[in-house]
Amino acid sequence: MENNKLTIGRTDVADFPDLALLDIPIKIDSGAYTSSIHCKNVVESNGILYCEFLGDAHHQFNEKKITFNAYKTTIVKSSNGIASKRYAIKTKIKLFNKLYPITLTLNDRDNMRFPVLIGRKFLSGKFIIDPKLLNVSFGLKN
Repeated sequence: MENNKLTIGRTDVADFPDLALLDIPIKIDSGAYTSSIHCKNVVESNGILYCEFLGDAHHQFNEKKITFNAYKTTIVKSSNGIASKRYAIKTKIKLFNKLYPITLTLNDRDNMRFPVLIGRKFLSGKFIIDPKLLNVSFGLKN
């Protein structure tokens, strides 16, 4: 079974076509259970979730406003043990020229180096992590 898994490094670059976000730096983190994407100003109103993808580090995030009709709330425990309520959306991520479904929690990652964190819930069964490698999928992008 392990032979069917792709090897991914500790960082990569991915596309999120449903969100019109391309070439987004991602950090692979087997210590995190959920995956998370950077956004701010998350507001829920009349069954619609509004948010803004912001960030000086990547021009595609600047003031991109997105709405979601389908979302849920979840409790996420951070590495320091503090639990917080977050909104979660389902979308697609493109890695190794293949689209995969992924659930992303919406979180302010301003103080983080990468706007997207990919956790083990997504990685499990699909990838083996080699921490010596960087941007393996991006290098194969056509």
